[in-house]
Amino acid sequence: MEEKKLDIKSIIGFVLIFGILIYMFYQNQPTPEELEAQKAEQAQQAQVEEEEAKAEEEAKTAPVKETKTIDLSDSTAVAQYKSTVGAFGFTQTSDGNTILENEVLKLEVSNKGGQIVEAKMKNFVTHDSVPIYLVKDGNANFALNFTTSDNRVLSTADLYFEPSLSQSGDNKVLSMKAKVANDQYLEYRYEMKPNEYLVDFTVRSQGLSGVFNSSNPVTLEWDLKGIRHDQSVRYENRYTRLTYNHDEGNISKLSESSDFDEETEVDVKWLSYRQHFFSSILATDDHFKTADVTSTNLVEEESKELRFTKEYTTRAPLELKGGELAQNMYWYYGPTDVKVLDDYEDLGLVESIPFGWGIFGWINRYVFTPFYTFLSSFLPYGIAIIIMTIMVRLALSPVTYKSYLSQAKMKVLKPEISEISEKYKDNAMKKQQETMKVYNKAGVSPMSGCVPALLQLPIFYALFMFFPTSFALRQKSFLWAEDLSSYDTIFELPFTIPFYGDHVSLFPILASIAIFFYMQMTTGQSMQMQQQPGMPNMKFIMYLSPIMMLFFFNNYASGLSLYYFISNLITIFIMLAIKNYILDEDKIHAQIQENKKKPKKENKFQRKMREMMEQAEEQKKSGKR
Repeated sequence: MEEKKLDIKSIIGFVLIFGILIYMFYQNQPTPEELEAQKAEQAQQAQVEEEEAKAEEEAKTAPVKETKTIDLSDSTAVAQYKSTVGAFGFTQTSDGNTILENEVLKLEVSNKGGQIVEAKMKNFVTHDSVPIYLVKDGNANFALNFTTSDNRVLSTADLYFEPSLSQSGDNKVLSMKAKVANDQYLEYRYEMKPNEYLVDFTVRSQGLSGVFNSSNPVTLEWDLKGIRHDQSVRYENRYTRLTYNHDEGNISKLSESSDFDEETEVDVKWLSYRQHFFSSILATDDHFKTADVTSTNLVEEESKELRFTKEYTTRAPLELKGGELAQNMYWYYGPTDVKVLDDYEDLGLVESIPFGWGIFGWINRYVFTPFYTFLSSFLPYGIAIIIMTIMVRLALSPVTYKSYLSQAKMKVLKPEISEISEKYKDNAMKKQQETMKVYNKAGVSPMSGCVPALLQLPIFYALFMFFPTSFALRQKSFLWAEDLSSYDTIFELPFTIPFYGDHVSLFPILASIAIFFYMQMTTGQSMQMQQQPGMPNMKFIMYLSPIMMLFFFNNYASGLSLYYFISNLITIFIMLAIKNYILDEDKIHAQIQENKKKPKKENKFQRKMREMMEQAEEQKKSGKR
C-alpha cells in the first residue's frame, strides 16, 4: 500500500490562493459612497415591494369591476352620460334596487346595469351565524358588451335600466329595460317561482337591429369572487371550483389548486361557480357556442380575515338573430345540494356536485348519498355516520377475511421462507425461484393480500369525497363537533403549526390511534416475516401512517375523521374475531401440507415467469464460466 505523505507544495499553493482571494476581496470592497447607494436602492426596492403587496391586497378586496358612476343630481354629469351612451340615453336615469324574493331566496337587482347586485340565502347562515350571500358589495358583475351602429362601444353595466315588477300567477316577474325609445329596448327579464332557487332569465332586444353593429359580436361577461363562508378558508377553497357542462354533455372543471387556470370550450350548456356548499350557476337553453373561462386562486395561506376564495370569469359571444338578441337563460343561486339540484334534471345541474371521478363518483352518487339521506331522515346525523360505517365494514368483512387469511398463511410458511433465504442469501434469483415454488405448492399467492385492499379503494375514495361535500352534513353537530362538514376543535393553539394548523381536533387523534393499532395488527405480522430486499420498512410505515392521518385530517371534515375512527375500530374487532374464533393456524398448516402433496398446475403467467427466471439463472451461470 502506498504511504500517504504530507505534500508541502500543495499546502503552500493553497495558502497562496487563499491570500490572493483575501487581497481581491479587500481591493474590491465597496466604498462608503457605494454602501450608501446600496442602502438607498434596498430601501427603494422594499418600498416598491410594500406598495405592490398593498395593491395586491386591495385588488383582492375590491369589487370585481368598477362601473362608471355619475351624480344624477348633476345635470352636467347626466348630459355627459347621455352623450356617451347615445341612443340609450332615452332611458330614465334613476338609482335604486328592486327586490325580487320568495321563501328561500332574496335578490336585489340594480337599475344601474340591470344586474343582480345581491343574492341572499334566506335559510342558511355562515359558521358565525351571518346570512349567506353569494352576491354582495360588488363581488359580481354581469354585462353584455356590444358595438352600436354609430361605433360606440358600450357595456350594459354602465347603462341605466327602467324596472317593472309584476305578477304572473304565483311567479314574480321583473322586467329591466334599457330603452332607445318606448318600443325599442334591451330587456333583462327575471321570473322567480315560489320556493325555488332557480330564476328564469331572458335577454332579448326589440327594435334594435338598426342599433347593434352586427359585424361585431355581442359578448356576455360574468365575473364573480367567491365569498368566504367557512371557518377555514383553505378548507373551503379546496372545494371551490369552476365546473361547466360542454361539448354534448361533458363535465369539466378548472383546477382548484392552481394559482390560475383557463380554458376555451365549445357548446357550453351551463357554468357553475361553486363555493363549496353553495353555487352560482348560469345555464342556457341555446348553448353558448364558445366560452372563455378562467379561475384565479385568492387564497395563499390560512387567514381569518380573508374575504374571498377564488375569482371566476366567463366571456361568451351571443348570436344576433335577424339583428336582435333572444337568449333564454337561468340563474341558480342556492345550495350545492343533491336534493335541490335533482329537481332541475332537464338542465343536469346535479352534475356540478363533486361526487368524484368514474366509478368512485358513481358509488358516491347512487349508493352512499341516498343511503345516508335515508339514515339521517330518522337518526341523528352523527349516529347515521356510525351506522353507515358499520354497514360498510360488514359488507367488506369477506374482503377483510381474505386479507387476514393470506397473512395467516404467510405466517405459517415463514420458517420455510426463512430457511430458503438463509440457504440462498448470496443468490437473489435462486432465492426468488425457490420462494415462488413454495408459495405455488402451498397454494398461496403473495399478492392475495393486496387484491382485497385494492378492491376496497373505490369505497374509501368515494367516502373520502362524500363527507367533505355532502350538504346534509353542513352545520350538523355531534358530540363535541359543532359542524360535521368542518373540523372539530377542542383546543385553540396560540400559534400555527405548519401543515397542522392553529387548533387541535379530537376526531383525527382518535382516528390516528385506531389506525396505529390496526397497522400494528397487520403490519406487525408483516414485520415478523423476513424483510425482503427493496421492500419498504414496515415499522417505519406503521408509525408514519398515524402521524400523516393526524396532520392531514386536522383541518378536514370531522365527519370524515369520525368515519375513519369507527371504520378502523370495527376492522380491529373483526380481525380479532377472525383470529380468535374463525381461523385456526393448525388447520391452515395442515391444509397447506395437503396442498403441497397435490400436483399443482401452472398457469401461463406462472410458467412464463418460471422460465424467465430459469433463463436468467442459466445466463448468470454461463457468465461466471
